[in-house]
Amino acid sequence: MELILVQHGESKSEAEDPERSLTEQGAEAVRRMAAWAEQVGLKVGQIRHSGKRRAEQTAQLLAERLQPPKRAIDLSGLNPNDDVRPIAAALIDEEDTVMLVGHLPFLSRLASLLVTGDPETGVVSFCYAGLVCLKREGRRWSVNWVMVPDLLAPAAARH
Repeated sequence: MELILVQHGESKSEAEDPERSLTEQGAEAVRRMAAWAEQVGLKVGQIRHSGKRRAEQTAQLLAERLQPPKRAIDLSGLNPNDDVRPIAAALIDEEDTVMLVGHLPFLSRLASLLVTGDPETGVVSFCYAGLVCLKREGRRWSVNWVMVPDLLAPAAARH
């Protein structure tokens, strides 16, 4: 089983937009990552997001390209300061590849708990719109791969 953790794209400040929608640059970075994920054949059974506007928009942009059979849904327990243990426990029974779109410090704490057993160790750095793939073999998790938008050329540079 693989788990893809995605920090939402760059969002507007709360003063600029109380819902904290994605900036145009943030949406573009997510589109680049979604295009890359589609190109390399990434398959996910479902995309789950926190329900916050920036995470929902990120999940929708990824779902447009990746077309998961179960689409994108909002899931409680993925907010920035939520306890990671209930989500980690729920992942034990997952068989399909799942993508979680959320926030820091939640994603960092979840990755650390799964890989080391301690949510505070910090096993991987996240960035806006970056993808972190964890792989579970039996009950053991490891970091399988990481991709960040900075490694992908902007759309204008590809022509």
